[in-house]
Amino acid sequence: MASPLRRLRRILLGACVLVVTLVIAIAGSVAWTWTSADVSTVGTTEFTQPLRIPPVADSTVDATGTRVFSLDMRTGTTEFEPGRATETWGFNGSYLGPTVRAARGERVRVQVRNQLPEASTVHWHGMHLPAAMDGGPHQMVDPGASWTPEWTVAQPASTLWYHPHPHGATEDHVRRGLAGMFLIDDAPSARLPLPHTYGVDDIPVIVQDMRLRDSRLDGTHAIFRDIGFLGDRTMVNGTRSPYQEVGDELMRLRLLNASTARIYTFAFDDARPFAMIGSDGGLLERPTTLDRVRLSPGERAEIVVRMKPGERTVLRSEKLEAGLDFWSGRFSGADDTFDVLELRAAPTLRPSAALPQTLVPPSIPDGTDSVAERRFDLTLAGINGKRMDMSRIDTTVTRGTTETWVVRNVDGMPHNFHVHDVQFRVLDYDGAPPPPELTSAKDTIFLPPNTAATLALRFDGPADPTTPYMYHCHLLWHEDVGMMGQFTVVEPGQQAATPPGHAHWPCHIDAIALNSSRSEFNTR
Repeated sequence: MASPLRRLRRILLGACVLVVTLVIAIAGSVAWTWTSADVSTVGTTEFTQPLRIPPVADSTVDATGTRVFSLDMRTGTTEFEPGRATETWGFNGSYLGPTVRAARGERVRVQVRNQLPEASTVHWHGMHLPAAMDGGPHQMVDPGASWTPEWTVAQPASTLWYHPHPHGATEDHVRRGLAGMFLIDDAPSARLPLPHTYGVDDIPVIVQDMRLRDSRLDGTHAIFRDIGFLGDRTMVNGTRSPYQEVGDELMRLRLLNASTARIYTFAFDDARPFAMIGSDGGLLERPTTLDRVRLSPGERAEIVVRMKPGERTVLRSEKLEAGLDFWSGRFSGADDTFDVLELRAAPTLRPSAALPQTLVPPSIPDGTDSVAERRFDLTLAGINGKRMDMSRIDTTVTRGTTETWVVRNVDGMPHNFHVHDVQFRVLDYDGAPPPPELTSAKDTIFLPPNTAATLALRFDGPADPTTPYMYHCHLLWHEDVGMMGQFTVVEPGQQAATPPGHAHWPCHIDAIALNSSRSEFNTR
């Protein structure tokens, strides 16, 4: 019969073996998760599909001179893989939407109809317009209902876009396919010798990441993905493995990062230089030569690349260099690389005019007449320590004034910052003058950890004390869980009113547990 001491030793030995086994298993699981976390399609992509060019949206002009568009939010199916249908959402079709195009000074009206099984919105990202027409979470459109915003286009030529903005469900609605470009034209840009024939030498490039599982769009967040959804493939204009035939010496690519969380570093596979001519809010003051450009979700860049007869080059997304630590970088997609789009030049190319040395003068404030400075600290727990509250106005600004906003990422993960209605000037970025690609009008700016940006914003109205605009992180899951605030534009001496309540919030969110570096998100 074993003595009590001998029995205790056996129990302790068994416990030690169990603990060691568990440690080895956990370490092995973490190691496997780490080594399998990065994704690359570089060098393995066979570009087999001609790039789909979204059609220009049909419009009519009514008796008042107003240009009228129609956008229907619909369900449908799309073949991302030949012969295999995937359930998707789109505008006027099964996936994405047409390119809406209007000129500066035009009055526009958009007849939006919601044929989805749930409420949504249409936000005009980058557009200067009345708050009630903005399409944020206060302008929800119920299933079967319509919404008809109307405004006068009052900003320079630029590449904007539209997408849903339902609070708590924006990531899901955009990922399913609800997005499209909105191009603004004006006389100064039309006079410039730039590539301008849509779909020929002026190409929309809507870049998204996606993941298919059993022919359905998989939107699950992998373990440790505090950044939100990250896919394992990219698409352009809803086309997987796309190529674009090139018939001109110069090609203008309107790059839009329409992914919900992924940050791209766009470059060409042969490291060729290109000219960046435009940013979020329009053309730069002069072209700037780059060999790469980084775009976080919601940002745009217009670039012009020179081609030679018969050659091919691949637009690629390279590794992200943003000061992330090894852990955060790996699980934020910083180590991922993608072959995005192949350009195939014809044996003979039409000659293109040389790019002008100057483009357009700046239309954004320089901050010298700023009347106030505000600070916005970004963390996953909220902005300035507060999560979004639909009934709370966080900031009130006076119409016709300029303010300076200092935005800081004090989190250990990537964020960016988007402001509705206004285009801002970057006065300072990470303690230095902004690089050339950040010197034009911006509405969205990327902020790596421990980075600050100083922005000058002018609020030209119109004033509306009852309806707020949003500012938020445009990594859309971060927005959904509360990284968003509201500001109202008022007349001098006027006070902001409390926004009306909304039955749509919370939308899809049952519980949110947040701390400064990790999150847990439970959905129905």
